[in-house]
Amino acid sequence: MGWLKRLFGMEKPENAQVNPDPQPVPQAVSTAAPAATQSIPPERVGLNGEYDQSGLAKRVALAFDQDDQLDDVDTLWVAQTTGTVVLKGKVPSQEILNKMVSVARSVSGATGVDTGQVTIG
Repeated sequence: MGWLKRLFGMEKPENAQVNPDPQPVPQAVSTAAPAATQSIPPERVGLNGEYDQSGLAKRVALAFDQDDQLDDVDTLWVAQTTGTVVLKGKVPSQEILNKMVSVARSVSGATGVDTGQVTIG
């Protein structure tokens, strides 16, 4: 079972990307000003560039799914607090954890990776 399915109960959406271009978000229409767009914060960009409260965590999960070394680690969970990727659970080795941190940091919007809740063994 892949990361997206295990953590978020979803199959990989068609055209899902780890670092998609954010879609413009229309703001409330004002009669005094022309319609404007607002950009999505990098940590809230979803798999297809849409706004997603858990966008960063989902894109990190997708990045883990795309890495053959990480596709069978099923004792770890991915969350986010704003731009920080939070890893929780157990990994088989420090080498795997280092790889996961490296992959998570490469995802657009990730400002840091918290491994304080990860055990090795």
